[in-house]
Amino acid sequence: MTSEVTSCTKKCRGRPKVFDREAALDKAMTLFWQHGYEATSLSDLVEATGAKAPTLYAEFTNKEGLFRAVLDRYISRFARQHEAQLLCEDKPVETALLDYFTAVAKCFTSTETPAGCFMINTSATLAASSQAIAQTIKSRHAQQEDTLFQFLTQRQQRGEIPMDADPQALAAFLGCVLQGMSITAREGASVEKLLQITRTTLRLWPNLIKA
Repeated sequence: MTSEVTSCTKKCRGRPKVFDREAALDKAMTLFWQHGYEATSLSDLVEATGAKAPTLYAEFTNKEGLFRAVLDRYISRFARQHEAQLLCEDKPVETALLDYFTAVAKCFTSTETPAGCFMINTSATLAASSQAIAQTIKSRHAQQEDTLFQFLTQRQQRGEIPMDADPQALAAFLGCVLQGMSITAREGASVEKLLQITRTTLRLWPNLIKA
């Protein structure tokens, strides 16, 4: 009888829960995005992901390792999709910029994620002791401006931008507009307001590309 009960118990016992890495990263991303790196504690991450602390340590080593993995996840889920709008070679330069800024504006104001840009939100509240994380975010954020620079340089070589225009200065300006859009979204701006900023920027485009 005892052996039958033991056998039944083994059969009825559920399988160990498998750690879903991508789901955990998405939940951690929401916390970091909303509250920033410093204000998000390991206990917050454990509660949000549903994983035990030893599991998170085994997978990511520490909170910093988890954040770096989340940053990679953000770039693959959001940043690269936005850049795909920009880097479509079949579009005229202004159409590509419009589509890129529109995709970013929709992301910044989406109800499915916290408002604003993940990288800007998390970097805004970093403490002086988090220099390694600050440098990582700075490096990744610089890639956005570099992507714009590469895009503008390519379009200049195709003759869509005058040769005496400065792609580096243009990329820096557009990057500042995007950062401003993130802050505006964080303060509660609607997608319509961000699209208005986009349209205003593009109306200035003929003057921006003059030497």
